[in-house]
Amino acid sequence: MSWVDDVLLAGADDSPCLTLERTLDRAAVRELVEQEQQRLTSAGAHKGSTVALRLPPSLALITTLLAAWRLGAQVALLDVRLAPGEVATALERLRPQFLVESTAGAPGALRGFSTAAETVVTALDGLPAATDHALLQLSSGSTGPSKVIGRSAADLTAEIERYTRLDGFPQPGERVVVLASIVHVLGLVGGLLHTLHRGAELVLPARTTVDGIRRAIGADLRPTTVLGAPVQAEILASAGDGPELPGFKAMITGGDAVGDRLWKAFTERYGATLGSMYGMTEVGVIATDLRGAHRPQLAPAPGMELEILDGQILIRTAGSPYVGLTDPTRWVDGLLRTKDAGTLDRATGLLTVHGRMDSQVSIGGLKVDLLEVERTLAELPGVADVVVVHDRDITAYLTLTDPAAEAGLTAAMGPLLAPYKRPRALHVLPAFPRTATGKPLRDPVALRSHIVAPTG
Repeated sequence: MSWVDDVLLAGADDSPCLTLERTLDRAAVRELVEQEQQRLTSAGAHKGSTVALRLPPSLALITTLLAAWRLGAQVALLDVRLAPGEVATALERLRPQFLVESTAGAPGALRGFSTAAETVVTALDGLPAATDHALLQLSSGSTGPSKVIGRSAADLTAEIERYTRLDGFPQPGERVVVLASIVHVLGLVGGLLHTLHRGAELVLPARTTVDGIRRAIGADLRPTTVLGAPVQAEILASAGDGPELPGFKAMITGGDAVGDRLWKAFTERYGATLGSMYGMTEVGVIATDLRGAHRPQLAPAPGMELEILDGQILIRTAGSPYVGLTDPTRWVDGLLRTKDAGTLDRATGLLTVHGRMDSQVSIGGLKVDLLEVERTLAELPGVADVVVVHDRDITAYLTLTDPAAEAGLTAAMGPLLAPYKRPRALHVLPAFPRTATGKPLRDPVALRSHIVAPTG
């Protein structure tokens, strides 16, 4: 029996399992997974094959993922929101033998899932699995050589078990409304895989508007937890009057810290707890404060061994999570360098995360590498120099070789960057403020001071 059957799909046939456009019990989900497995087999996939999935949030994504794993294939997950150029780069790096795509494309911005889920399996000139990893992911926003991340079935199972030991995480028979993307680590492992294993019911709301989320929460009186990003908690907290939600137990967020103002507004508005999680694609959940009791500190997740060296958070792991070309400085002597700054309170064992030590930022719970955005803009016609910073939003400052190029910059970014990576503002400077050694300053205040106000 496969780990999919043992860990994810075991349980009573008639227990509610997944709710998208309708609720499916475990027997129905097992049947759909079996059908998808037969379809992959008919296309030529088998144990050891490599399969890339580029599907919108949907029943098809879930059942195809489970079917490929049940077959013994190695699965690479590609976010459907990636631009065509990003997809081409990912396929070139991953070299999958099969690509499964949807005829529907990405759902609308406020859709929680796609209902038009017909899929197409295409055979590619790829390579079979060279490692025992069940899952491959490209670290969000990066095309660097050390950013293909592999996780084995044993590693995923161990993380699922860590979730079961977290006080305050959803229990058997409860419901989990997942707003986080299920192709990224929080939505995938904390949402989909843990929920399947735990015997809870995973719910993807039809719409991720305030009314849509509230409708999904209020559809059942059973205890319900929402899994998403702080920005979604902010939207819910600031919303007007709505229906009573007696089953609303908690919201748990990942990606960004939850401040005192948001915590107070949310908990007073709904009477539900608001918790935080810190993790990364390489290892999953690292530390949590699921009830908001330790803000801004977090308790290390069960089994996670943390160290602080030169102000950086290090995680002890059995092996490097990276596949293929690697940066030798990221995993050394059994310790993974997170590139996150942090401090560990020796008296309480609690962790404080101070933010990134490199160029990655979190936008609505999704990681964006500012240097990748910068490199992409630097290649556009007419651009001389560019600096991209996170100044409330992603903001780009540029100098141009051709002033006429400014009008076409936004359109030129479209095919090259996913929407959440694109700068919300582009400022053309007459010249960059620079350091004594000639490097452009990256201080947002200094950059803003060099913006020339329009005349007229």
